[in-house]
Amino acid sequence: MNENEFPLAPKGDETNFYQQVANLLAAARQYAKRQLDNTIVTTYYEIGRMIFEREQQGQQRAKYGANLLKGLSGYLTGLYGKGFSVVNLQSIRKFYQVYAPSISQTLSSFPVVSDSPDSTLGTPVRKQQTLSAISAKSDSRNEMLGTPVRKGQTVSVQFKLSWSHYQILMRVENAAARRFYEIEAVSQQWTFRQLQRQIGSSLYERLALSRDKDKVMALANEGQTVVDIRDLFKSPYVLEFTGLDERTEYSETELEQALIDNLQKFLLELGKGFLFESRQKRFSFDEESFYVDLVFYNRLLQCYVLIDLKIAKVKHQDLGQMMMYVNYFDRHVWKEFEKPTIGILLCSRKNDSVVEMTLPKDSNIYAAEYGLYLPDKALLQQKLAEWVEEFEAKHGHNGDSEP
Repeated sequence: MNENEFPLAPKGDETNFYQQVANLLAAARQYAKRQLDNTIVTTYYEIGRMIFEREQQGQQRAKYGANLLKGLSGYLTGLYGKGFSVVNLQSIRKFYQVYAPSISQTLSSFPVVSDSPDSTLGTPVRKQQTLSAISAKSDSRNEMLGTPVRKGQTVSVQFKLSWSHYQILMRVENAAARRFYEIEAVSQQWTFRQLQRQIGSSLYERLALSRDKDKVMALANEGQTVVDIRDLFKSPYVLEFTGLDERTEYSETELEQALIDNLQKFLLELGKGFLFESRQKRFSFDEESFYVDLVFYNRLLQCYVLIDLKIAKVKHQDLGQMMMYVNYFDRHVWKEFEKPTIGILLCSRKNDSVVEMTLPKDSNIYAAEYGLYLPDKALLQQKLAEWVEEFEAKHGHNGDSEP
């Protein structure tokens, strides 16, 4: 073999060694990207603070602010090129204005004295300067880091998402919804496009309206926690990615094919823990065959999830058929370490009374509506606000902010 040639298909121990080196490089690149993203976002936050505080010193704030941004834009563009237009600087300033209250609240237990020396850094700590490392004097919790802060520990704020993520997050006016999307974007590693889609489809409102009222507030502080199947439900499911909303008529087979063609997007809509197994899953008994439209497995709940598609209003016969599917899986597929099978009828319309009267109270079968277009966000927000207001009037205000 020529000394310049390299074996493209290593064997034996070489394969494992090469893979270990490749994994190390991949991990290092991911770490470097996270550090770069945090540096960029942190820098923009500080620039936003500087602009905001400088503007407050202007006698005629509106005119002064416009001239300040125009001049700063020209100066930075001359030094660094594109990326510092007036519009971008306005976005950077807004980022500080949106996130400063939550960060200040996070670090509120840390004593910050105007122009007093910081024993940790040996430099003055300006009032409201929240990004400097500050020595904690009491136990608290750093929400941005998601880790406990103990007495005497030096902490600093870290932003866990990219600037592109924060550009869309800061457009979410509801602080509770914004916190929810930020938690989920970090934990689920959503791309910018995925985050944009989840906000556009009103995921927060749909999840909140599908829950008991006493669990709505937890979404903003914990994100979506999955303990049972009800934690996965949305009202409604949004399948705008299928493209079927432009058609006046379509069959259940066409809907199924559209979901398979957009499986990654469908899994994102279904939520946490879903793994796809098969479509048109066949099983037989008494010389008769039956087919389940879509079979998934949820690793968080450790159970099979069967989905049957109905383009019309769900009927009691449909519920009975799903009950047979679930019983078959529980008796012939289920393993001892797993939880009982769940059946979902995904339909264009449902009648809650029919569902309630057809199914036993302890049934693992549910009917859920879907839509082929993005929901009316304003309508969902109003409905959620009314719902929470009714709950607080009945149980008393709990002191939290927006629902």
